[in-house]
Amino acid sequence: MSALAATALALSLTSVVPAQAFGFKAKAETPAAPEAGASATSQPPKPQKANAEERALSARLDPLAQAAFWAREVNLDATDLEAGIGLSRALRNMGKPDDAAAAAERLAVLAPDNVEVMLELARAHLARGQGFYAVEPGRKAQSLAPGDWRAPFLLAMAYEQAERDAEALAAHRRAVQLAPDNASVLSNLAMFQAARGQTAEAEALLRHAATLPGATAVARQNLALILGLQGRLAEAEALARQDLPPQLVANNLAYLRAAAAAGSTGGAGRSWNSVGSAQ
Repeated sequence: MSALAATALALSLTSVVPAQAFGFKAKAETPAAPEAGASATSQPPKPQKANAEERALSARLDPLAQAAFWAREVNLDATDLEAGIGLSRALRNMGKPDDAAAAAERLAVLAPDNVEVMLELARAHLARGQGFYAVEPGRKAQSLAPGDWRAPFLLAMAYEQAERDAEALAAHRRAVQLAPDNASVLSNLAMFQAARGQTAEAEALLRHAATLPGATAVARQNLALILGLQGRLAEAEALARQDLPPQLVANNLAYLRAAAAAGSTGGAGRSWNSVGSAQ
């Protein structure tokens, strides 16, 4: 992992708590007043799944609360694909990629021809650093939705982790062809190039990516990394300070000075957190 990728934080899941603890309570869970003449021994209604509005609101929760929310939904209906994908995504975001992969594998058994399930399974394997196992679901997603840029985007990372550079480059190019103005796609290809010493090409791509609508700090910080590795520390520092706190900027600059002094102009290490996740 590069110094710039060190901004990613991993949280630990120690337990799954009820969704009610985070303000979510399905409307049907509140016992209704008994009807006139109803037996005092009648059973309360069974818990109901959250409605569409409650599910949409769950996106505002932190990963731990999201995991609790979606775990409840999965417990109510193990065949609910949306809930299963939500649980896997929350576990990934918590730094629990093995658990995320297990959740996604269960979904793949239920729905082997579902594009979203295959994409989530690929993401989970990438998050655990096992790109080899992300190749098959990535290919499956691509065959099911050949016009969807997310499949080759994930496949490129899978092939990189599996050290299959020729296939990785082909997947990167396919993703760019499908989404030429997507900052994450361009940034991903740029870092692939930079890791192989093509810093000029990488810099050009990252400068373009950073200007695109929807570009995140990832593109700017990847550009800062590439500039710094070329010894252009003043430019790298100016970019780093746009998104990072002073102490982290200082740490990154120390890393870049050491790398530049050693003559390193490529091979920047990457982790899953250093690129977009194509969610």
